[in-house]
Amino acid sequence: MGIATDIILLVVTAFFCGLLMQRLHQPLILGYIFAGVILGPYTGGLTVTEVHDIELLAEIGVGLLLFALGLEFSHKDLKPVKWVALIGTPLQIVLTLTLGLGVGSIMGWEIKTSLWFGAMISLSSTMVILKTLMNQGWLGTLSSKVMIGMLIVQDLAVVPMMILLPLLNDPAAGMAQLGPAAAKAVAFLVAMFVVGTKLMPWLMRHIAKLGSRELFLLSIVAIGLGVGYLTYLVGLSFAFGAFIAGMVLTESDYGHQALSDIIPLRDIFGLLFFASVGMLLDPQFLVDHIGIIISLVLLVSLGKGFIFSLVTWLFRYRNVIPIAVGLGLFQIGEFSFVLARIGLSTESITTELYNLVLTTAVITMILTPIISSQTTRLYNLKKRWVQKEPLESMNIPEDGLNHHVVIAGGGRVGQQIAMTLHRLGQPFVLIELDQRRIEQAKDAGFAVIYGDAGQEVVLEAASIGSAGLLVVTIPGIVVSQNIVVHAQRFNPKIEVVARLSDPEFFNVFEELDVTDLVYPELEAGLEMARQVLLALHVPVTEIHRQTETLRQEYFTSSMSQSKPYQTLSQFRSAEQQFDLEWVNLHQTSSLRNVSIGASEIRKKTGVSVVGVLREDILEPNPGPQFLLQENDLIAIIGSGEARERFHQLFFAEKGKEASPVAIAQ
Repeated sequence: MGIATDIILLVVTAFFCGLLMQRLHQPLILGYIFAGVILGPYTGGLTVTEVHDIELLAEIGVGLLLFALGLEFSHKDLKPVKWVALIGTPLQIVLTLTLGLGVGSIMGWEIKTSLWFGAMISLSSTMVILKTLMNQGWLGTLSSKVMIGMLIVQDLAVVPMMILLPLLNDPAAGMAQLGPAAAKAVAFLVAMFVVGTKLMPWLMRHIAKLGSRELFLLSIVAIGLGVGYLTYLVGLSFAFGAFIAGMVLTESDYGHQALSDIIPLRDIFGLLFFASVGMLLDPQFLVDHIGIIISLVLLVSLGKGFIFSLVTWLFRYRNVIPIAVGLGLFQIGEFSFVLARIGLSTESITTELYNLVLTTAVITMILTPIISSQTTRLYNLKKRWVQKEPLESMNIPEDGLNHHVVIAGGGRVGQQIAMTLHRLGQPFVLIELDQRRIEQAKDAGFAVIYGDAGQEVVLEAASIGSAGLLVVTIPGIVVSQNIVVHAQRFNPKIEVVARLSDPEFFNVFEELDVTDLVYPELEAGLEMARQVLLALHVPVTEIHRQTETLRQEYFTSSMSQSKPYQTLSQFRSAEQQFDLEWVNLHQTSSLRNVSIGASEIRKKTGVSVVGVLREDILEPNPGPQFLLQENDLIAIIGSGEARERFHQLFFAEKGKEASPVAIAQ
């Protein structure tokens, strides 16, 4: 079966290796890489026969990953990091070239060889770091945007490196080729953003009108890979072109749908990429050169990590960002393989150096998810040793915060809560890590702090000790639990309203004395049930009764062991029995032109009239002398049996029932 057999072997082996990594609480990409090592040409046993074909398919995976990234990131998202990307990245490359010269001097290499080595290690892995950021939930944070901005410029830098490095003995010839390449790059980018922003949305709109999901998916893949191929034809990176196509397409109305459709395909081809990386690792070469490889891994990882942290710090990024960037971009990237092949084919580097760089690159890629996951731990350690740095905050009142609401999480739920409190004039502060949401909150005039709400220093900056209420909108149970624990340490009496992502986690919150919980899936289901019943013209009182019955049944069945939820269920049951009902007084009612006292409503039925709306004027708590008139809206309150007697006595006997028009809780 040829290539088909190879793909089947890779997918099955990657599944079992990924399952093992999941059990060991390690990133799945490590399992994919180990699957490539197992099936690679150097390990014996079951072996992939068409390694080159797998590598070609892996390039599609890189393109699809960058295309999906472009769909998630608008060019507006990269504006906050444009200077560190455009200026900081060339500075990082120059510093890494210097690092390469230093390592070459230690190893006794020639200057030309050392420059090649410095160029190859200057590039980081876009594929590895993006997958790592996704798995760790850091994608969308400011530190991730700094990394992505620098990775994009690195990908662009591959082109001049490919031209100049083989021509180190004749720089003038290299500069002559560099000019046309730069012109092509500029022309392509201008064409994509000028023509593409008009053509792609128009094309997607017409394809969507056809109503074919399959054709829509095919068009997305064709755009991403097609634009990437055009970029390759003009001498730029295939993956870079796919990324630009995604950024252009995300400005259309179909960006979100395109992203959701492309993700499964991206993940499958991404698996092939990581497996192809594992196939490059020769265990025998690693054993024979273990000393020098360990030395190179340490020198490159520590050197690059320090350089990235330094450059980020020089561009005034503080707190956790320099640490996150340094621990994220220390590895050697996939484009280094391209440079290494060119160096080998032009006899600029030796076969031994080629294998050393390849092995070092694979090992640093394997280490990336493990090292990057230590960011928070290292940042906490740094805070113990170094004086606290001021957190980035905006719109904080000059007189500080007191008896305010702390909202942990500035997503859609957090933003809605903040908007409501803002309109009511209630003091609050929003804590968020996503820079895009930070900018949205800042523009809305909200008090906002950039940071992780699970960190004590961030909660302290939000004046949690003097806050009256903590609202946790973050769905992750581990993060939510951490936030509540730290908040209660500062303020043991603080009230907490939290988001419940799964009923199984209720006991976790119960142990923290948090019972004010909201389960979004239940509320969404009840609201949809209300809309369905309204569309079926079911009376409002019956809709209320049915939905509250569903809520009560859910509470008693899913959380029967929970005393707080049983209490809440009983409250809602009582609320159902004593809800406020508005009744339209039509001309057939016996209450027309009769005073409240003369009708003896409360004596005969047990309900109380608590308000009358007449010609848009509300009369609250009308007295016994108040004369009821036709078309009045009467607000009554009482048990279900009492309200039933009210309808039968004053409306049904005339052949009509009262018209309940609204319920207010």
